Amino acid sequence: MNIEVLFKKYFYVGVFALVALCAYFQASGLSDIARSFLAPEAGRRPAPSPFVSSDGVSKPRVGAIHERNPFDSVTGPLHPAPVEESPVEAAAPSFDDPLLVPACAGVEVLILTESDDPLWSFAALTSPTEKSPVLRRVGDKLGAQTVAYIGHNPATGSPTVWLESTTLCQASLFGIAPPAPAAAAAPAAEEPAEAAPAAPANARALDPEIASKIRKISETEFEVDRSAVDKILDNQADLMRSARIVPETKDGQTVGVRLFGIRPDTLLGQLGLVNGDRLETINDFNMASPEKALEAYARLRTANSLKVQVNRRGKPTTIELKIK
Repeated sequence: MNIEVLFKKYFYVGVFALVALCAYFQASGLSDIARSFLAPEAGRRPAPSPFVSSDGVSKPRVGAIHERNPFDSVTGPLHPAPVEESPVEAAAPSFDDPLLVPACAGVEVLILTESDDPLWSFAALTSPTEKSPVLRRVGDKLGAQTVAYIGHNPATGSPTVWLESTTLCQASLFGIAPPAPAAAAAPAAEEPAEAAPAAPANARALDPEIASKIRKISETEFEVDRSAVDKILDNQADLMRSARIVPETKDGQTVGVRLFGIRPDTLLGQLGLVNGDRLETINDFNMASPEKALEAYARLRTANSLKVQVNRRGKPTTIELKIK
């Protein structure tokens, strides 16, 4: 018999058999699902694998991911276990008295303007590598050193600039060396050494040779020889040691510099200035401005006359100095 004839004759029988087989497998699967919900213990269980043992298997934890960076296999845990460190005894700190630090080598202070706010204090400084003074304030550089503070040093009684690098040093406006730190007490068995006499805090009187070249015409008029001016500028640190210059403000603005510590036998006293005078201008250069004060200082050697405007006990006073 031809195969095609047989296929056409029994086609529906084959289709029915396939449908019956599919229905059987579907009914078997549905019965297993129903049994797993209704009687979980009665369901079929697969035989355990002979290669993997279920003993000692831990359930995965989310914390294992949180405890390390999944994108970094080198760093290790993000929260490592704390390591107990043995206590280390800290070295005893040393505190050097900034008022007694040594003087800065080769640094000279020509002008210093002290403000209530240290950050707005100015000083004209020179160093061995500079030919002319440069105005500086806190934070500015002077060679390898940095200006740390500008203010009054009560140990020397002088306006001072402190410079720091690896160490701290100070430069005084009047060239006063800081006092030496107190020596340690000698043992009781030894005889105490004689104490060295303390250096005088105030300036000495004006050199008679310079004083003889300053002639007083009136209370506010003076004549000064040119040679005396040159000597004053060359030795200003020694001649002006007793004066202290403090900026004075009014309504938030600096109106001048107040002069303290002036004695009649010192240089400023011989030039007609009085303790407590407020210096405002010199030849119309405003002394409240550090830049103008430095410019006025630079022109002193060539000036033929000086007109000094001060405020004395609340009254304006003009002092005229004629240089011949």
